[in-house]
Amino acid sequence: MPKKNSVKLYGVDQYYHIYNRGGNQQDIFIEPEDYFYFLNLFRRHLSDEVIFDHYGRIFEKYNGQVELIAFCLMPNHFHLLCYLKEPDGIVHLMRSTMTAYTMYFNKKYKHTGKLYEGAFLAARIDNEAYLWQVSRYIHLNPLDLGYDFQNYSYSSMAYFTGAKQTDWVKTNRLIETTHDMQEYLEFVSDYETMHQEMKYLKNILAAE
Repeated sequence: MPKKNSVKLYGVDQYYHIYNRGGNQQDIFIEPEDYFYFLNLFRRHLSDEVIFDHYGRIFEKYNGQVELIAFCLMPNHFHLLCYLKEPDGIVHLMRSTMTAYTMYFNKKYKHTGKLYEGAFLAARIDNEAYLWQVSRYIHLNPLDLGYDFQNYSYSSMAYFTGAKQTDWVKTNRLIETTHDMQEYLEFVSDYETMHQEMKYLKNILAAE
């Protein structure tokens, strides 16, 4: 039987929680450079900027097919929140980024064998309330390692607080006004009263 969330018929105008982890729970990000390299792979495919490879070829753009809304990279796994404009956009994006990162990682660390546990997993988000809950779960992941989630360098939280700006993280899918921004930040910060709900979400992911 296929692993839950591993086989998908993706829908248009749908939100998805995308995630994966290292094989045997090994770390897939070891140094700061690794995190930034992984994020740069998304930038080159999702930004409006035309980016060239070492041979002068333009990297394929998928920003017309998929939007990245939120993310968090942890040492042995990652979470992405995406909005699909075309059903196959996420497949193309993840295949390209995961393959490129594997090549980078294997060369840098002289690693052999599979890097990830398997193909990326995707869970469809079917209502707005759950959309906000998943985004909060993603942004609060650094708490598991004792980090300040508001200042964690490898998540999209800085784009929501306004500390950073870019065209390839589409925060407007969750927040559109200053009022929405404040409401969202309060929602994320109010994590203590939602601890059990987050624990429930973690148990679901751990069992898949």
